[in-house]
Amino acid sequence: MKHLSTYTAVLSVMTVSMTILITSCRAGEDNFDASGSFGATEVIVSAEVSGKILSLAADEGAVLSAGTAVGRIDTVQLELRRSQLLANRKGVEARRPNVSVQIAATVQQIATAKKEKARIENLLKSDAANTKQLDDIDSTIAILEKQLAAQRLTLETNSLGIDEDSSALAIQVAQLDDQIARATVSSPIDGTVLAKYAEAGELASPGKALFKVADVSQLYLRAYITADQLSRIKIGQRVKVMSEYGDKAYREYDGTVSWISDKSEFTPKTVQTRNERTNLVYAVKVSVRNDGYLKIGMYGGMKITK
Repeated sequence: MKHLSTYTAVLSVMTVSMTILITSCRAGEDNFDASGSFGATEVIVSAEVSGKILSLAADEGAVLSAGTAVGRIDTVQLELRRSQLLANRKGVEARRPNVSVQIAATVQQIATAKKEKARIENLLKSDAANTKQLDDIDSTIAILEKQLAAQRLTLETNSLGIDEDSSALAIQVAQLDDQIARATVSSPIDGTVLAKYAEAGELASPGKALFKVADVSQLYLRAYITADQLSRIKIGQRVKVMSEYGDKAYREYDGTVSWISDKSEFTPKTVQTRNERTNLVYAVKVSVRNDGYLKIGMYGGMKITK
């Protein structure tokens, strides 16, 4: 009986202790108007061309600047195709006709015929020539001028075709230049490498993930608020954000509401709201400047300030 009384007493103490612990935790949670986890804008950088990865200096934890080259994919085949296209374009341009040279003979014939016409006209004034001679030279000049017009039209048509062929080749060269430029791997944002998916020596293909980068200097808390709280918050509003820091300790930050969902959703199982009886909540994002202590995935809460 003595042992049973002792056991009952210990059990009572443990029950009271657990009740106090749960109450303490709930009291801490009730200090938050909403809670959630911290995240960041993550970008997965993928290969844009096919080829062997020659280098990729994007190790996990590396801090990258936007636009700075961190890797290179082999472009030998692209360079060879570019050289071939340039040679083809040069050959096409070589076929361009020299209009002035090719019509020079006809122009000279017309000039000679016009001089002969002037001579015949002078002879007619002195009755040393007849009108048939004048008619014949006029006919010759007309034929030569038609020939000249036909030559010009043919040469211009040929030049236009060559222009189109040359332009098509120039576009293909520009496409290769773009692909060669895309073979240089760089980060689109200032950020820290979170994961690396490829190494130098591997083969890359368009769409193959190379590494993941995120700007961890500016994180956001994704939390959930109830419909009652929705009327107390707006985009651009300043709020207080707390992150867990050690045992029952929190670090406080200033945050700005950057997004509020326009659709309600059921409360996620991993998120506790202030009113646990409310099933429908609205997601919000609060931007927070990271001092280095905040980490992606950490839990935190927010208080809506007046």
